[in-house]
Amino acid sequence: MMLTEMFDGYTWQMFLLVAMVFVLAGLVKGVVGLGLPTISMALLSIFMIPAQAAALLVIPSLVTNVWQTRPFHSLMPMLKRIAGMQLGVAAGTLAGAAVLGAPAGAWAAVSLGVALIAYSAWALFGKPLAIPVDAEKWLGLLVGIVTGFITAATGVFVVPAVPYLQSLGLARDELIQAMGVSFTVSTVALAAGLWLNDSYSMGAVGASLIMLVPALLGMGVGQRLRQSLVPAVFRRCFLISLVIVGVYLAVNGLL
Repeated sequence: MMLTEMFDGYTWQMFLLVAMVFVLAGLVKGVVGLGLPTISMALLSIFMIPAQAAALLVIPSLVTNVWQTRPFHSLMPMLKRIAGMQLGVAAGTLAGAAVLGAPAGAWAAVSLGVALIAYSAWALFGKPLAIPVDAEKWLGLLVGIVTGFITAATGVFVVPAVPYLQSLGLARDELIQAMGVSFTVSTVALAAGLWLNDSYSMGAVGASLIMLVPALLGMGVGQRLRQSLVPAVFRRCFLISLVIVGVYLAVNGLL
């Protein structure tokens, strides 16, 4: 079995288009600290089934998110604080994969579109909540389970994980680290769910590994651009773009 068999039948134009999606997704992550799986799922799902898009994003997402969990010396206290949420994410994703199957068909496109719209609307207009410390254990587990089900259905793992993490009163660097931990667990759980549904072969691993190169290239450019761009303006444009893509996917799936 060839590690690049997922690209069999692709024209060079199609391969270049997929690579450019990962460059763009990496660039967004480099500027605002998140968005690689969200952008790649949103754009790739326009011209391939969501299960294939999800398989392609696994390794680029995993590598960039593990990198985001630094500094490692402060990782253990963070893991202890959000451990319940991560157990929920893993359980919810695997349960969702067993119940729903691999994300494919019109329902998956509609679900992805709705998830993108909901996340973008909250990020644009919502206000962070304040979660009491004594509620974190049970609420974190619940948020993790819901996030896991949405991950299994759409391949996107920002809802409601990111709003929840933003409500914990973490410092900026702590929030970035917490998102890195959550996204890493979600990525591994998503890969396991895809494997359980026969949607993650060695060919998919090889193709995903190849897409790591443009993702890292885009991320490097994004980190440099962060110094010259106004992050708030860039983030607003990014979220509005997600709304547009989400509406397209939802309407196209319904029709």
